[in-house]
Amino acid sequence: MSEDKNDNQGAKKREEGRGSNWKDYIPLMVIVALTATAGIARQLPELAVDGWSWTGWMHDFMGFFLVVFSMFKFFNLEGFADGFQMYDLLAKPFRPYAYVYPFLELGLGLGYLSRWQPAWIYGATVVLMVFGALGVLRALAKGLDIECACMGTVLNVPLSTVALLEDLGMAVMAGGMFLMAS
Repeated sequence: MSEDKNDNQGAKKREEGRGSNWKDYIPLMVIVALTATAGIARQLPELAVDGWSWTGWMHDFMGFFLVVFSMFKFFNLEGFADGFQMYDLLAKPFRPYAYVYPFLELGLGLGYLSRWQPAWIYGATVVLMVFGALGVLRALAKGLDIECACMGTVLNVPLSTVALLEDLGMAVMAGGMFLMAS
């Protein structure tokens, strides 16, 4: 069997138009909107005293977002690992990474919410998200039709440029906070 067939076992070529309808992404939009709103709510008590803090909001948004996304993965860790292994560059050859990933995501989310070691949290986020984006980019370039493992097996969202933008957006936010803190 060729490397390509082993590499993408269970994946098929993307159907025409799959993932191109905005309705496919309603679950993701709801989660992003709710975590953004939770970040705003978390900032409200400090607004009257210190004014608006973009860095504070980004910490809260990233924290809530990462904790919520890790939660979806924990509901069915085995199913998440199966899906993640189809496109992640490290999980493909090393399945244990697929089981560790939700814990990394949870740790980063809690790190953002607690404001613990921000420089380390920013750096780890950039590395994790850029590395993840490379796997998504590779799967997209091959035209694979697979579910995005980002929400575990709870919600089915096709792997698409939305997942790529999500990974890169998180990396850019972490990089921006690192630069603002320097």
